[in-house]
Amino acid sequence: MSSCNNLDGAFTVQSDKCKYTEDAIVSDYTYETTIVEGNVVKPVSTKMQFKTERKVPKVGVMLIGLGGNNGCTCVAGVIANKLGLKWNTKEGEKESNYWGSVMMASTVKLGNDAKGNSVYTPLKNMLPMVHPNNVVWGGWDINGMHLGGAMKRSNVLDYDLQQKLYPYMQDIKPLPSVYFPDFIAANQSERADNVLTGSKQQQMEQIRKDIQEFKKKNGLDKVMLLWTANTERFASIEEGVNDTAEDLLTSIQRDEPEISASTIFAVASILEGCTFINGSPQNTFVPGVVELARQKKVFIAGDDFKSGQTKMKSVLVDFLVSAGIKPVSIVSYNHLGNNDGKNLSAPSQFRSKEISKSNVVDDMVASNRILFEEDEHPDHVVVIKYVPYVGDSKRAMDEYTSEIFMGGTNTIVMHNTCEDSLLATPLIYDLVILGELCERIRMKKVDDSSDKDSEWEAFHPVLSLLSYMLKAPLVPNGAPVVNALFAQRQAIINVMRACLGLAPDHHMTLEHRFESSLQELAAQQGNGRPLKKARTD
Repeated sequence: MSSCNNLDGAFTVQSDKCKYTEDAIVSDYTYETTIVEGNVVKPVSTKMQFKTERKVPKVGVMLIGLGGNNGCTCVAGVIANKLGLKWNTKEGEKESNYWGSVMMASTVKLGNDAKGNSVYTPLKNMLPMVHPNNVVWGGWDINGMHLGGAMKRSNVLDYDLQQKLYPYMQDIKPLPSVYFPDFIAANQSERADNVLTGSKQQQMEQIRKDIQEFKKKNGLDKVMLLWTANTERFASIEEGVNDTAEDLLTSIQRDEPEISASTIFAVASILEGCTFINGSPQNTFVPGVVELARQKKVFIAGDDFKSGQTKMKSVLVDFLVSAGIKPVSIVSYNHLGNNDGKNLSAPSQFRSKEISKSNVVDDMVASNRILFEEDEHPDHVVVIKYVPYVGDSKRAMDEYTSEIFMGGTNTIVMHNTCEDSLLATPLIYDLVILGELCERIRMKKVDDSSDKDSEWEAFHPVLSLLSYMLKAPLVPNGAPVVNALFAQRQAIINVMRACLGLAPDHHMTLEHRFESSLQELAAQQGNGRPLKKARTD
């Protein structure tokens, strides 16, 4: 008999710590942390209130790179799910789903039932959230091919599914996009037939106009922007150019060459009050962008989708270090044949990707000074090669060599074939769902000794809660970077629990670890059956 139950529908929290109004869910929450000062450890408790707006707005998402593999697959996936499409493959019939989306297809432990069994609920049921089916999708691309043609060109989806989707995709055409050849590989020039002209200021104003018209045309409450276009080279951080918000806006006006296309989109998005998410590894968020986001109180999040090889790396290295095993060499080799791979074949674009992939183990290494000295890191090498034949089916090979007990060595070799866009696309849905939810959450601190509470405030404009989906998570200045995957996911879950006045899921299960607790449980069940014994065969 299963020891888990699933609660599929909506639920209500019955607690004096959680109150439902017509407009919001308001919760009381005590945030408990521990401060270490030298050899002294101090538990600290902070009383807070959370307020989550219950009304889910009508949301539009504008993708930069709409006609690329990720962009057209994202739109195709939503259409297929809305229509409930089924299609044939050589393995049999398949049907539409949102597998691979942590928000849409994973469950979280809500609590225990009266028998002590764990009860799980879909993560999407924790709080009112936008559904991808209800999002209006649009955006820009430097190539003008309609999405039906782009879907066929990318060759990500099964042929039979493409045939069924084509009539719904052929009328969707990307808006002209910003194209600065100096920032992406020269091999992309042949695709660039749908580009804006004029100065950088004029192009930014056109992007703002596009956002306004998209919002008005579709009757939207809010718009979000997400970059899923080509990886750019890193922009130089230059004093007087992009180091402050004022300098950045002035630099755009005077057509400074070191202002990238992605930064133009980010600035336009912020000025329109729209959350901007960067799904590629370049440094879109130069200091001037971050300052502008803080001034305008608009969310930004990035960088670089964390989908396949890097996600596995963040899990495996976390396991090794937590187990007291010392990884000393991590070598990652990739080859892929989609347009992303073609763009990354240029050295400066590859360097952007190499940086985002190489830093994902730093916080895990720093957590264990028994294994690693202060400035010690594993040898970490990343190689990416363009092989057109494999298309969107990326091949990743990794070798992890570790030192173990008494000078021994352990080597783990992994081969990972991942259909790149079918792993990345659900991350777009997740980033949109969670990013939009964060826009509806407010928090304030409660001081029992004062008659006056603090003011309601939103999350920091650098929205680090989205780090689970991103390789090189952008965090507020001074905050630690967390790459460990399970810590990132647990942060999302526990923030949602706090919004419902529920304690964090601590996995202690003390009700199953003491004789007296087990006897109480048996009495509640109305029987005195002997305890289950673990199998030993």
